Amino acid sequence: MRFRSLGSGSSGNATLVQSIGRDACNVLIDCGFGLKQLLQRLEQSGVLPDDLDAIFITHEHGDHTGCVQVLSTRYNIPVWMSAGTAAASGYLNVSGLLRQASDGEVIAMKGLQLCPFTVPHDAREPLQLTCTDGAAKLGILTDLGHATAHLLDHLQGCHALILECNHDTDLLAASIYPPFLKQRVGGHLGHLANSQAAGILGAVLHSSLKHVVAAHLSQQNNSPELAKTSLAQALSCKADDIIVASQNDGCPWLST
Repeated sequence: MRFRSLGSGSSGNATLVQSIGRDACNVLIDCGFGLKQLLQRLEQSGVLPDDLDAIFITHEHGDHTGCVQVLSTRYNIPVWMSAGTAAASGYLNVSGLLRQASDGEVIAMKGLQLCPFTVPHDAREPLQLTCTDGAAKLGILTDLGHATAHLLDHLQGCHALILECNHDTDLLAASIYPPFLKQRVGGHLGHLANSQAAGILGAVLHSSLKHVVAAHLSQQNNSPELAKTSLAQALSCKADDIIVASQNDGCPWLST
């Protein structure tokens, strides 16, 4: 199994997960870009839209839904999301492509299994997920305000982790954001601070964890250096060992 962020941040998010071999499978986790830009990013990754077996939408915010309606309809791609996300996003199931995802219910497709789980975020029914090919496990955890025992249980045993490092607490407090926005971002239903991400990482750390990717960084209230330093302290490794998924380029293909 391998994965690649196509871009991560407040302007758009998408991640490709791919199983390799006889049961090869390509799943797009979120597609928070316009269609033209998403197709370009797929092409740069060596994947065509006709290669996609499914799309999984974590929640209804525009930087995660993007072009899902036109992409799925044009290329006949099944779309998995929670009932709450479907209702809040306004996805029109005109082609019968909508599939319902639920907390803890495994989704099996070819060489991959996806396991969604609920997270605390200011959306209708948000889900994050783990992906496995039977040999390795990838955890995807972005867009949440705080850790819960439930999500920590789901992330145990991951060999790779895409982990939100949205903001530095001091930078957010000193930012030009109005008070209500600071409260939203830093609140229990907002986004993870670097220190919170490091705490989650420490809680799921084990000897077979191979890759950690810092994701969904705020351009105003964080920096790659701060995020990497925070996660590196949790891992007891060098900051340069941490990969950061950028808004423009995401991150390279990583194998589990």
